[in-house]
Amino acid sequence: MNPFKSLFKDTFIYGLATVLPRMLSFLLVPLYTEVFSKEEYGVVVFVFSYLIFFNVILSYGMETTVFRFYNKKDDKSKVISTAWLSMLASSLIFLVLAYLFRLEIANITDINLSYINLIIWVLFFDAICVIPFTYLRIKKQSIRYAVIKLISVGVNLGLNIFFLLALPVWKNHIETLETLCLDDSINYIFISFVIASALTVFMLLPFFFKLKYQFDVRLWKTMLNYSWPVLVAGLAFSINETLDKILLNYILPENISEAQVGVYGACYKLSVFMTLFATAFRLGVEPFFFSHADSKNPKKAYALIAKYFTILGLLILLGVTVFIDYLKLIIRGQEFYEALSIVPILLLANLCLGIYHNLSVWYKVTDQTKFGAYISGIGAILTIVINIVFIPAYGFKASAIATLIAYGSMMILSYLLGQKYYKIDYPIKRISIYALVGILFSGLYFYVLRDYLWIGILMFVTYLLMLIKFEKNEILQYLKK
Repeated sequence: MNPFKSLFKDTFIYGLATVLPRMLSFLLVPLYTEVFSKEEYGVVVFVFSYLIFFNVILSYGMETTVFRFYNKKDDKSKVISTAWLSMLASSLIFLVLAYLFRLEIANITDINLSYINLIIWVLFFDAICVIPFTYLRIKKQSIRYAVIKLISVGVNLGLNIFFLLALPVWKNHIETLETLCLDDSINYIFISFVIASALTVFMLLPFFFKLKYQFDVRLWKTMLNYSWPVLVAGLAFSINETLDKILLNYILPENISEAQVGVYGACYKLSVFMTLFATAFRLGVEPFFFSHADSKNPKKAYALIAKYFTILGLLILLGVTVFIDYLKLIIRGQEFYEALSIVPILLLANLCLGIYHNLSVWYKVTDQTKFGAYISGIGAILTIVINIVFIPAYGFKASAIATLIAYGSMMILSYLLGQKYYKIDYPIKRISIYALVGILFSGLYFYVLRDYLWIGILMFVTYLLMLIKFEKNEILQYLKK
């Protein structure tokens, strides 16, 4: 099969596995913003920020590491087995330590102890599933990957609806249901996650049965040497993605902090369309990068992939911006629209992050992952400094700008360093023109002409026709191969 057709097939299926579950989760936004106040929803956003951060720590870069070593080593089963046993051991250590020190963790993070007890199990289950999911991607079992993800998130959604909508009504008619009722309904969110995560482990049981339980200490040390920069990069990414919500909660005055985190977190969800696209694309393209590193002309393929990722991302940026007043209806309550102005900024920021992931091929295929740590570390420093300095004066607007500056800087740094160590001839001039027009149209419509939807639609159609005119022949050429 044409490698590009294979790539886009995998990306499409991973897209379903990523987009549909996230869209199901996206449907929880009106539920949460209907059931919870701004302050309560702010607590939910705050807790999930920590959850994302610790997910990165517990996976410590092993996903990318397994991809790299699986394609390099002859004994591929030993790579999978060593990686999973490493993660099982570290996850069990985390589980024990977290339970022993859960009171201290609750005090340090200012998170309710009951939430901590549940989150520990979510983190444990998620960690031991990282390598099985990586294995499915390596073996190109994208449909199975998608089915497991969809079932898990579907159960999560169903449980949220039951606990938050059905249970409060049914308990008045069915006495036995009263035993399930909790004073703090936020607990139900994390209970749903625990059950869904445990179900995911159950669905992945065939992997555990077929695994050859071999642990190669020398291989493990080599893998850790490769993975630690990936871990540092992952931590930096999680800082860029989540620290703003945490800092908003700590820096802003106590009487408004949770509400500000709530409105920011709700409107942040509207940038999810770009995040979903970038994540789905990364899931499909990462195995492609490694498997084609030794092919005849991989750099040409990498340049082509980056160009079309950027084109599709710019279409999403403009499309979401034009139809924002319809998409915002997913959020219940006018009070949450306070942060709507930051959505185009976050869309652009996540586009920069997606482009960065495409550009990062150079340090992954040349085993120079330390540069990933350096670049993302710079992004994390920018995030921290800008948020701390400007949150007191500008609140969540400073957080959105910090995200854009951090991801934009990482994108530029990766390109410049990549041209030095692994030069790829990206069509920079054409990409820059597309980006300039797409960003200009998006900003002009959202901030100046938003009352005139017909102008926004005209901008979108004009932009789409421009792309078709200049890219049609090349697309058809590759599809015919």
